[in-house]
Amino acid sequence: MEQQRERNSILCPNCRKLISADEPRCPYCGLLRPGGSAQRILSFRFIDGNRDWIRIILYVNVAFFLASLVLNPSVPGLGMNPFTFLSPSSTSLFLLGATGTIPIDQLHRWWTLISASYLHGGLLHIFFNMLAFLQLGPFVLREYGFHRFFLVYTWSGVLGFLVSWLAGIPFTIGASASICGLIGATLYYGKSRGGLYGNIVYRQVMGWTIGLILFGFMVPGINNWAHGGGLVGGILLGFLLGYADLRRESPLQRLLSGATVLLTAGILVYALAYAVFLRFFH
Repeated sequence: MEQQRERNSILCPNCRKLISADEPRCPYCGLLRPGGSAQRILSFRFIDGNRDWIRIILYVNVAFFLASLVLNPSVPGLGMNPFTFLSPSSTSLFLLGATGTIPIDQLHRWWTLISASYLHGGLLHIFFNMLAFLQLGPFVLREYGFHRFFLVYTWSGVLGFLVSWLAGIPFTIGASASICGLIGATLYYGKSRGGLYGNIVYRQVMGWTIGLILFGFMVPGINNWAHGGGLVGGILLGFLLGYADLRRESPLQRLLSGATVLLTAGILVYALAYAVFLRFFH
């Protein structure tokens, strides 16, 4: 009898509480028909533990950086300039999906608005971007949930690069537009939540934002258009999607997140296969 009861128990796709599989409505969060096949699809959980997604995004960035070096490193690949140390060539980055007016206007590679967020121009570039991601990502993941986190990360990056394209930037890469989206979502969270905790979060992240703006104007080669677009995109998405204290992730948000994961994976696989084919077999 106990084994039968265990087999008829499931985790609610929305709140992850243990409930009976035949419940018409989750007694904890109110989700309709939590045991139905549609809800299991919408839950879209490939991995047990949302923090694993932070590592996955980190690993994908590192993997594409290594791939860009293997495909075609710059010359010299091991120069003394720290900003060009272990730098892939522009050809390698172009093949793997760099974005800008050249890839989009001349070759209509609109998919690069997503792929460019996973490419970096040197060891310091990826190091500082991933360091910032590891500081911001877990916070946004915890306060927004995975599905809203991934929507913010991906589409704020797309908006940042779209603004960059409209500004006429010919060639650009980097996760910083998406990271600025995380900053924007955190700013919105702190300002919206208020109270002692919200105000502390808001003031701290506002300090980072001011530092980022100053850094962007002091250091040449920084794509401030992408940073600004990503920041605004993160604020807007934070407002539109909401965070955990306001409301739970909706089935529509989970569906959009799942579609975004599949779209991103498809684009990255295509970009890598395309680059390898042209580099080694064409």
